[in-house]
Amino acid sequence: MKNTKENAALNPNPARGLRAELARKIASLVGNEENRITEIPGVSLHRRTSPTPPCRTTYHPGIIVVAQGSKEVNLGPTNFIYDESHFLLTAVDLPIVSWVSAATDEVPCLVLSLGLDMSMVRELLGREEIHVAEAPPDSPAMSIGNTTPEFLNACCRLLDLLDSPQDIPFLSGLIQREIIYRVLRGRVGARLRAVATLGDQSHRTAKAIAWITANYAKPLHVEELAQIANMGVSTLHHHFRMLTAMSPLQYQKQLRLQSARNLMLNNGHDAASAAFEVGYESATQFNREYSRFFGKPPMRDVRALLSPGAPKLELVGSP
Repeated sequence: MKNTKENAALNPNPARGLRAELARKIASLVGNEENRITEIPGVSLHRRTSPTPPCRTTYHPGIIVVAQGSKEVNLGPTNFIYDESHFLLTAVDLPIVSWVSAATDEVPCLVLSLGLDMSMVRELLGREEIHVAEAPPDSPAMSIGNTTPEFLNACCRLLDLLDSPQDIPFLSGLIQREIIYRVLRGRVGARLRAVATLGDQSHRTAKAIAWITANYAKPLHVEELAQIANMGVSTLHHHFRMLTAMSPLQYQKQLRLQSARNLMLNNGHDAASAAFEVGYESATQFNREYSRFFGKPPMRDVRALLSPGAPKLELVGSP
């Protein structure tokens, strides 16, 4: 079998050939499984053979590459579609609605997910040779980029390391840096640069987002959150909504409800214990907000998801 560079050189449409090669690699590595967390830090592979219903979940900072099929994400009022020609970049933790929109048994949706190491991003941004455009005003912390031949080539070489595990500790970081470099050089790298740059308002807002993510069960006082971000309350509200398409309180509520659902699904919690564990003081308020958010009361929702033949939820966002 010819290597990745030789295939690209012989193919008149190198991006198409590399996408097909990446899809073959993912299919071979996943087999008949739906998900595989690989031995490469931060890298997971996913496969679906049919479309999935919309699923409320949280995407973590990362890059999601669809080698075959397509997916969609709603962040507030904005819809993002990404497929074989486009990857999804997420710069902060974002509660979203996501689903697989194109997948069949013959042509499954095949996905490579790479978690972002922000220290690696800052290391690259510290090099004078890398010039990244300013982020457009009011752009969210999620964007769609084009899968160029260079980007796809690096993704293929990253997965090739799974055939030689002894090389992973030495080479995976180098190839991941190359992938991040390709992203930063593209149009979508602007918001990632802003979030990673110390002192930038996006970076300070990201600190507030990270605090809520780590402490969502605690009471939220916006004035204290503004102090963490070293911003005024109104300025924080503006930039928080710009990055996440929601207010800090809405963001916290979504994390709480998603976490409570996971506790009931995976840990066997009843509704009341899940509610109190994620920070609710009133079970009645929890039941009301859960029903509005997920469309069903807590235990009925969980029973439906656990029942035989229940539709599968969409692919995870990133590790």
